Amino acid sequence: MTANQQPDQQPQMQNTGKKLTQQQAMAVERDLAKFANTMDSLVRIPFSKQGVGADAALSTVPFAGDIIGFILTLYAFQKSKQVGVPNHKLRGVVQLAVADMVVGFVPIVGTLFDIFIRPSRKALDIVHQHIRDEYQVNSDIHVVHPFLHESLEKKQQTSAFWRNPVVSWIWLRIPDILGILFVIAFITVMFLGGRWLWQMIQGA
Repeated sequence: MTANQQPDQQPQMQNTGKKLTQQQAMAVERDLAKFANTMDSLVRIPFSKQGVGADAALSTVPFAGDIIGFILTLYAFQKSKQVGVPNHKLRGVVQLAVADMVVGFVPIVGTLFDIFIRPSRKALDIVHQHIRDEYQVNSDIHVVHPFLHESLEKKQQTSAFWRNPVVSWIWLRIPDILGILFVIAFITVMFLGGRWLWQMIQGA
């Protein structure tokens, strides 16, 4: 899938009361994905799906950091409303964000709570399902790699090279390709190291 090739615009609800276009909804979700990555999973904990982001870092500042983190999390709710997510679907996430702020007042415990609760990420999950139901968006590459997707979209506006399906596919999957290459290199090194060790044992 290629990124949106239309000029980059800030998605806005129309005065006619119509829903956003499919591309606008994807752009809103992409913005929310970038925000959620920054707040909740900027640095991934090895061998887990958990991450540490700005929210956990802010919680190390007593009181003020937790309040600032909660205010920033309101951005996720604003983006959710922009694509038309109803209030009842967000109620649980709002309560979770409040609990995240209150528990955050407790030293150490609050920081650990921030790492695993991740209200911005949960808001993204709700938006993710909503735009699939309401806008029939089946791809998730703009959420998985939002920064690469946005960069590709800008490149496609000025160059036909980046609109090539093969080129855009490779660009959007650079992290996955690098991950595969790392695994192959790791297995190769382990195999060669094991064989060398076995030869050393036999020659002893």
